[in-house]
Amino acid sequence: MNLQTILTQKKMTMYRLSKISGVPKTTVIDICSGKSSIEGCNAKTVFLLSQALGCTMEELMAVDSADYERDTGLPKDKTYLEKGLPKYLQISLDHMKKSWEIEDSGNRDLHWDLYWCELYSDINSAEIDRVISTEQANYLRRVYLRMGKDDTF
Repeated sequence: MNLQTILTQKKMTMYRLSKISGVPKTTVIDICSGKSSIEGCNAKTVFLLSQALGCTMEELMAVDSADYERDTGLPKDKTYLEKGLPKYLQISLDHMKKSWEIEDSGNRDLHWDLYWCELYSDINSAEIDRVISTEQANYLRRVYLRMGKDDTF
């Protein structure tokens, strides 16, 4: 469970939590999106959020910590790296997902190699143009092209 889940259960928006707690809206958004973790916040921020949510600081810290890597504070679920992609890359990604579904079901997709090359090219272009980060590019290659860390073409 994370802060966004708590807000959903309490039928509260991030904006409302910000107003009630006095914590800047950008901080609340960063925590809810996984960009920041509650463990990385100072005690005052945790206190203000816990007061606004009607829980103790300890309860709030326990809710969030299981979802994040202890060393980096980044979310364990890396799907946030799929957000904010340019339209052309999202289209290539959607084609590749559909193609993998066909291939993984045991059938043959005659366009698989086309979609693979298109996605590979679009990832590289977006990374070179700095539209996506290297971390995003590596994640997309690993998950959707099924490339290992040392695979190069």
